[in-house]
Parts: sequence; structure tokens; C-alpha cells
Amino acid sequence: MRPCFDSPIARHIWETKYRLVVDGEPRDQDIEDTWRRVAAAMAEDESDRAGWTRRFYSLLEDFRFLPGGRILAGAGSGRRVTLLNCFVMGVIDDDMDSIFERLKEGALTMQAGGGTGYDFSTLRPRDSVARASGRIASGPVSFMRIWDAMCATIMSTGARRGAMIGSLRCDHPDIEDFIDAKRRPGELQHFNLSVQVSDAFMQAVERDESWALVFPDDGLEGEAATETVRRRWSGYDGEVACRVFRRVGARELWQRIMRAAYDTAEPGVLFVDRINRLNNLYWREYITTTNPCGEIPLPPYGACDLGSINLTRFVRDPFTPRARFDLAAIGETAALATRLLDNAIDRSWFPLEAQAQQAHGSRRIGLGVTGLADALIMLGLHYGEVRAREAASGVLQAICHSAYRSSIRLAQEKGSFPFLERERYLQGAFVRTLPEDIREGIAAHGIRNSHLTAIAPTGTISLLAGNLSSGIEPVFDFRYRRRVLDRSGEYRSFEVEDCAWRQWRQQGGDKRPDYFVDARALPPQAHLDMQAALQPYIDNAISKTINVPEDYPFEDFRSLYESAYHKGVKGCTTFRPTPLRSGVLLSDTPDTGVHCCSLEREED
Repeated sequence: MRPCFDSPIARHIWETKYRLVVDGEPRDQDIEDTWRRVAAAMAEDESDRAGWTRRFYSLLEDFRFLPGGRILAGAGSGRRVTLLNCFVMGVIDDDMDSIFERLKEGALTMQAGGGTGYDFSTLRPRDSVARASGRIASGPVSFMRIWDAMCATIMSTGARRGAMIGSLRCDHPDIEDFIDAKRRPGELQHFNLSVQVSDAFMQAVERDESWALVFPDDGLEGEAATETVRRRWSGYDGEVACRVFRRVGARELWQRIMRAAYDTAEPGVLFVDRINRLNNLYWREYITTTNPCGEIPLPPYGACDLGSINLTRFVRDPFTPRARFDLAAIGETAALATRLLDNAIDRSWFPLEAQAQQAHGSRRIGLGVTGLADALIMLGLHYGEVRAREAASGVLQAICHSAYRSSIRLAQEKGSFPFLERERYLQGAFVRTLPEDIREGIAAHGIRNSHLTAIAPTGTISLLAGNLSSGIEPVFDFRYRRRVLDRSGEYRSFEVEDCAWRQWRQQGGDKRPDYFVDARALPPQAHLDMQAALQPYIDNAISKTINVPEDYPFEDFRSLYESAYHKGVKGCTTFRPTPLRSGVLLSDTPDTGVHCCSLEREED
């Protein structure tokens, strides 16, 4: 399979998003120039620059590896831009100085090309009185509107839209306003929303118990609280006394979350206790939110650089009885991609010094895959069947273990990440699942990167590579129209054809076999089963949208989220087409409410 610039949309994506143009003059004459530019930039700090430039070029060539969009667009450009796709911003203290300082930091980060994540749980609930000033609070959702307006202004032109996520604790007194925010036309259009769901809340739902809505007492005026509970809260070290504002039925609150997600596709849920329990840096970080599309849970000022292995390039003898994954080649690619992504941390500029310190301290990377569904089709496997999940799990296991082994070798050569405390790291819940040789290697030599794997949405870079299926998503459709932004901020519509279907036809295929299955033909549980099958090999998280038919029964929808919790995933996002949420792929009219992982909202 050759680079698919026979597709007009692929060339459009390259020209509007990734081609280097300086003062109106193209510096990249073709995609090969883009690969050369990126490869040379990623090798700049290597002692054998020429040798690593060649190796990195071979990695990028023919779209075998797709680094995150910020790397493709910015590496070697000479511009002061970040090469890391996504950030979580600092704790928003409950005072005006902090609120507007964080707003400014978000604007600077977004202007530099980074998507941003926020936890608004630190802001006092609506109508409460501040102890320091005596002023009545307007609540988190009201302040989120300021961020929304900032994003609309900063990203008002060009071929990208701002990507932000706002999260709120499930026990914050304003949680109901947050849950229902997207029901109001025009509200928080530039935000993806997620509820931080705790294990205690899920247990209360299962037991049909009452649920306390609370806020730290030390920032609230008024008479002494009649009831307090101790909770760990953002911005505090350890547990803190929290005033109980009121109690609600846990099942009723869960039902409200589910109803909003059913009707508006938001909010999603983040299983925050699981996220923290499985965090490789569990002893030094308390994580409450993620990057905009959910694949990277991060501490305040955390950042991550992303890249995806194109699995369609590693299917040998496709569409034959001999079709198979070349696991050895996938492992070698993962090892080389780990080095490239590690180098991106050192070659990147950071909008804020705090972001630079976090990135250099942990050296987090997020190596993942794209084109999974197309690759499964080339293998003759139906996405919803057990054999497909087993094949995908084998690939992700090979990538995970190869990346960890590569990171250990990098530590021997260049040193471990500065935040490493070896004994504590080895006691991490995820690290304990790794093969013995990897854990022995970490004990002996350390490791270069705290985290190594993530599965990001890759709609944009997958279009660039020939309309691959995105990330681990099923094929959306085999022929359809897709609309994308151009540099002027206007939409253009393109006819597109799926990569596997195009290759099938080129090899003489006619009627599509049953394993050519698209997202709408799959039951929602099949989406979740794939996400759950791959989670054991992902130390960050997985961005996955579970497509739900419009006529899907609500009770089954609610059970889907409960199944997600019990299957061990770190978060859950669904999309059900409704009049409130127009389709992002089939319409030539811009959406009134853009889905969280649409092309314009990805960090790419």
C-alpha cells in the first residue's frame, strides 16, 4: 500500500494542518519533506544525528508510524510551538486571582497548539458565601463559560478548533447543573464534559444509598457545619473536612448522568479511583482529570506526547487464508517510536515553565495504534468477535512490552526519568502486571519514561494516511462524505472511502464479506468489549466512543456504563445520534454541538 495522496482529503489535511509554510512559501514540497523535517528534528540531540535521522525517516515512511499532530506540524519548523498534544492545567484555587491566572495559562497553552483539561471541583458551589470575602459564589459552571468564550476567541480561525475538557466531582454540590449543562442551547460548546465518578459512589448506586454533596469547609462562611465528612479533594494534601450541603439518592444522581449522556452524548464518566490506583506515579500524583479526549489522565500541569502505529502496514498477506500480524515488526516499530517520542519532550517548547518541569520530570509518552479495525478486516476477522479481540490484545501486548523494554534501554543510555523512585515504581499496580524480565530490568537500570502507552483518537492523522479506521474504533462506514475545516475556518466536504475497502477492491474483491462490519452494525457491547480487552496493556488510558443507535433502550444504555465500570476501563464515552446532537460525518452543515472526538476537537 502506497501513501494515499490519491485521496483529495488526505492532501487537504496535509496542506491545511501539517505542511510547513513560511511567509506564504511552502517549505515542504511533498509528504516526504514533512517526514524528513520531523525525522531530522527528532534526531537533533542524538550523538549519531545522521544515523537516527535515517532510522526515524524509515519509521515515518509510508505512514508506518504517525506521530501526534503537533509533532508533524511543529517539529523542525523553527517556530515556538509545543510538540505535545495535550495538557492538564493547574489547580484553580477558589479566588479571582487564581481563576484568571489559570484562564490566562489556558489561553497561552491553546494558542501554542495544546489541548487543555481542567478540574473545576475546587470552585465553591453556587450561592455559597466565601469566608475570606463574604461574596456569594456563582458556581463552577458560570466560570466555565469564561473559558468557553476564551476558547472561541483564541481558536476562531484556521483549520483547528479548541479542545478542552472540564470535569467535576460526583459529590460537588453543583454536580446536577454540570450534568445538565449541554441541554441548554449554546452552553459550553467548546468543552467536553466528564464526571469524576468514585468507587464509593458506584457502591452507593449499587446499594441504593443516599449520597452526600459536599465542599471543603475551610473556605466557607456561616455557622459551623451541622455535618461534615472527610474527603480527599483537589488542591489539598490528603483528606480534608467537607461540609455536607445536602444528600441525594445515588441511583437518582446516576440516572441523571445517564439521561444526559443518552440525550446529549455528555457528560462522559472518569473512574477516578481506578485511574489513581493504576497510575505508575501513584505515590506522588493525585489525578482528577484528563486531556480533552480522555486517553491521558494527568496531574496538574501534566503533559503527554502522542503517536500511533499504523497497524494496516503490518498485516502480511491481507485478505488471504495466510493473513497475519507481523508481531516482530510491530515490536521493532514500537521500540523505535518510543525513542522518537522521548526525544520530542526535549525538542518541544512549553507555554509554561510548570508544564516543562512536569514533562521533563516524568517523561510521559503515549504510544498507541490506529487502523485496528481495518487491519482486522484484512485478517478476515469480525470486530465484534472473540478472535478479533484476541488478535488486538496480542498486538497491544507486544507494543506495551516492547515499549517498556525500549525505555529501560534508553534509561541505561540517557538516564531514568527524574521523578523515579525505583522501589515505589515497581510496587505500582500496573507495573506488577509486566513480565519478570521487564521488572528486573527496571530494578537494575531504571526506566526512561513513567508511562508509555495510550490510545488516542486519530481521525485527522488517519485521514492523512489514507482514511484508516481511527484508533481502535470500528470503521465508521466504507463510503461516505466527510467535512473538514480549511485554513479560512470554513468547512469543505469530501467523498471518502475506507482504506481496507479500497484495498479489497484493488485486489479484485466485489461483494463485501460479513467481516466488513461498520460501527453502526455493531452492538454497543462490542465496542466496550474491545476497549476492555486492550485496557490491561495501556498504562495511560483509551479514548473510545461507544456508538449507540438512536432507538437503543435507555435501560440497556445505563447498563452499558455499569458494565464499563465492572470491566475495568478507566472511563466511558458514548454517542447516540439525537436531534440535540447532529452527526459529525454525514452532514455538510456545521454541528451545533460538536462531538468530543470530531476532527476539529482532537488535539491533532
